[in-house]
Amino acid sequence: MVSSNKPSILFHPFILLFISILSVSISSIMIKLSDTPTSVAGMYRLFISVIIMLCFTSGKMARSTEMNKKDWVIVILSGLFLGLHFLFWMESLVYTSVASSMVILSLQPLFVMMGSYFLFKEHVNLLTVFCLIVALLGSIVIAWGDIWVSKDALIGDGLSLIGTFFASVYLLAGQKVSGKINASLYSIFVFFIGGTVMLVYNLINNVSLINYASSDWIYFLLLAIIPTIFGQYIFNLLLKSIGATTVSVGIIGEPVLAIVLAYLLLGETISLFQFIGGIITLFGMGMYFWAKSLKYNIQNK
Repeated sequence: MVSSNKPSILFHPFILLFISILSVSISSIMIKLSDTPTSVAGMYRLFISVIIMLCFTSGKMARSTEMNKKDWVIVILSGLFLGLHFLFWMESLVYTSVASSMVILSLQPLFVMMGSYFLFKEHVNLLTVFCLIVALLGSIVIAWGDIWVSKDALIGDGLSLIGTFFASVYLLAGQKVSGKINASLYSIFVFFIGGTVMLVYNLINNVSLINYASSDWIYFLLLAIIPTIFGQYIFNLLLKSIGATTVSVGIIGEPVLAIVLAYLLLGETISLFQFIGGIITLFGMGMYFWAKSLKYNIQNK
């Protein structure tokens, strides 16, 4: 029986995690296929997500929160880091390949694990450390391959790395307040704040906000529905039940799916470095979830 301190989820958390990973994997493909500025696409994906989610949010959710001033500061910072994550990561796709940018995201569990240790006193076993080291090695292999491609590719990898750090802080902040605020309400707040960050960036840089074709607006809508609501929102939903570290480890599978989709839909080639790096990260993720699923099943019998 599932313990009462876990959220009511209709599906197994790992199934939901797979759905969310598949959803966010599509975002990199969509960004590559569009000519709209990445900062505008990121802004509208978040704002449109807020509008959609507000239609399914009741006032009862707001009244049930147990937040103090410190918690609200954490929510604001979380939204700030989400906006910065999108700014850096989406811009990285302008300079480097989908495969390289996505695989660097596999460093996220390393940042989250360190943050969880200091913030939540979460201790990790040797198997978890081994899996994260494997993921790190896979990312190094991918980035090393880009050194021989071009300086632009290396710049893209750097932007992706910075975006990964901000995404890690965003997940940790979400876990910090996950027990005090409904996941839907939390997502609405952080999506709005993140979108506002990107709005300010666009205004400062005189980026057009409205002069886009109808096909671009459909693209913004799809970005909101698929990788944001079915991706980022489910991540937030799972923070309370499986924690930021497990969610971030699951994101390691995102590069593998993105590499396959980029190959099939964009015609991007898969280099030897990318292939080997992808296999390594996939192996590390598989080992982690094999051990985690055994522990989860034992605890919930």
